[in-house]
Amino acid sequence: MLSRNVAFASRTNRLAFARLYSEGSTGSTRSDGSSDAFTKREKAQEDYYIKKHQAEQIAKLREQLAKQKEQLDHLESSIKKD
Repeated sequence: MLSRNVAFASRTNRLAFARLYSEGSTGSTRSDGSSDAFTKREKAQEDYYIKKHQAEQIAKLREQLAKQKEQLDHLESSIKKD
């Protein structure tokens, strides 16, 4: 990050340091609402992870649904036999 340290002299002659960040430091949103490449890349990675995670959840739900259908078919066939 772009920053600079500024020394302040207090009344007791001790030095205190403060870190000041420039507007629009890497990864931060600028005052005009624009963003830099790092912010866009981070958002893209988050979106990719979310889509991948949702796809995995849907696949698990489909497997569970298929198992439930098999059990239902088995129970229906056993009822028809009796």
